[in-house]
Amino acid sequence: MTTLRVIVDQVVAPVPGGIGRYAEELTRQLIATAPAGCDVEAVVSAVTQQDVQHLRTLLPGLAGLDRLALPRRELSLAWQVGMARGASHGMVHAPSVLAPLVGHNRFQEPGRQTVVTVHDTVPWTHPETLTPRGVHFHKAMVKRAFRYADAVVVPTHAVAAQLNEIRRFDDRLRVIGGAPSGRLRVPVDADLRAERLGLPERYVLAVGTLEPRKGLTSLIEAMAHPAAPTDVPLVIAGPDGWGDVDVDSAVERAGLAPGRVKVLGRIDDADLAVAYDRATVFVFPSLAEGFGLPVIEAMSFGTPVIHSDDDAVREVASDAGVCVARNPREGYPERLAQAVYQVVNDAHLAGQLAIAGPDRARMFDWRDSALETWQLHADL
Repeated sequence: MTTLRVIVDQVVAPVPGGIGRYAEELTRQLIATAPAGCDVEAVVSAVTQQDVQHLRTLLPGLAGLDRLALPRRELSLAWQVGMARGASHGMVHAPSVLAPLVGHNRFQEPGRQTVVTVHDTVPWTHPETLTPRGVHFHKAMVKRAFRYADAVVVPTHAVAAQLNEIRRFDDRLRVIGGAPSGRLRVPVDADLRAERLGLPERYVLAVGTLEPRKGLTSLIEAMAHPAAPTDVPLVIAGPDGWGDVDVDSAVERAGLAPGRVKVLGRIDDADLAVAYDRATVFVFPSLAEGFGLPVIEAMSFGTPVIHSDDDAVREVASDAGVCVARNPREGYPERLAQAVYQVVNDAHLAGQLAIAGPDRARMFDWRDSALETWQLHADL
């Protein structure tokens, strides 16, 4: 039996974010699509037994779960300096840069290989939007990946080009994107959930971790701009992140009436599906991304999408959304406001986007991503 060992630590991180969802969805489909004679084992830091049970519930069919001795923070520090030999054996797939990257020779040690995933180049292009510790960790792990990874997965061709400018991975790069979650389905009690969430009849939706690079401050300023429609409030869904992204303070600074913004916080997939499905327009103002999963998720519901002109987001959205230039930065809120007004008040445009979105979203499928991942390991 050949075992693929997948690092799933981000799935149970305090703030899983898009990488957590990527790791969860990919691992679930790797289990479902495992070739004959192959199975999948999860590898995780010294998390709680509750987290272990949660992983087993989320990922049924795991052949095993290897709980390492070190907690998450200590594990990342150890792997950053190459103290990872105990976890690096066999065929390892890391859905993030957290990977046991050490020297090995897959030709002399058949069955041993390590594949790491680099989701974006934000530590180089927009370091101010991350914590200093996060920037240092990502740069150190990409340096180790350059030395020791047998292959590097990236989610878009945009990231592949950007990463190659930093380190020449060349033919070691493989583009394997994400997809809308199979668990994002409108539930039968959608009306009750919408009422409990306090969703307005019409609203602008933003989804993402509350952190600087997501551009939520620009969106709040946009909603306060005279060019924005005044009859649709802003609804924000997503967990707290880091930095100075305080919605109440941003609303006050922008001069936006408090009643025009509703913060849902972190919500479950059923509630998120309802929020996506009922939104008048979805706005993704992110300053820097590697993929932009919420864009495809919103499109899958037929919700009109407005997004930034980040290269990776433009690649993912193609022509199925309204693209807004981020620069010059001082005019970004006004341009977002104008785009929101246009989509909210132009029924023909909104209808076109509602048709184009689902068509684009169908181009992305987790099963395909898993099959490509298995093929990558087979090619190695």
